[in-house]
Amino acid sequence: MGLLEGFATYDAGITKVLADWEKMGVFAYVLPFILIFAVTYAILEKIPVFKGKKGINLVVSLAIGLLSLQMNFVAVFFREIFPRAGIGLSVLLVSLILCGAFIDWEGKKHQWIFFGVGAVTFLFIIANAFSAYSGYTTNWWEDYGSAIVILILVITLIVLSMTMGSFSYLGRSTRIQRK
Repeated sequence: MGLLEGFATYDAGITKVLADWEKMGVFAYVLPFILIFAVTYAILEKIPVFKGKKGINLVVSLAIGLLSLQMNFVAVFFREIFPRAGIGLSVLLVSLILCGAFIDWEGKKHQWIFFGVGAVTFLFIIANAFSAYSGYTTNWWEDYGSAIVILILVITLIVLSMTMGSFSYLGRSTRIQRK
């Protein structure tokens, strides 16, 4: 009996494999540990204090990775944020596809458009992840969310009006040229 026949016979599709990995703690402990370890190691390799000291970087990264999993906060937070990040990436991809027909790709304005879409998506991902996280039981987003959105819109309008040239007359010279 071949390997693929065994999977079909014992109902071991990808759903069962992922469910087994979840039961074994791969998603709650192994993947968060690998991610935290790798990011910590990369940061330690770049900063001048630990640059070139691979043994120290390895020990510190290993300790931080293991200590971060101690209280189950990381597993709960990762379980909340990464599915939302996948949804956010889907929103950005759809906006790229839909705006592709209307944007002048030769200019630089599209970078700011997608920066804005990405920033708003990021804020929604973070707000939803923290509101669903069991460690935070307040209604902070419901209390202050609309004020924050209005503040961001006002700041964005001010920055846009200043960078688009509407205030460019303030710095110009008003000398009259004589003939």
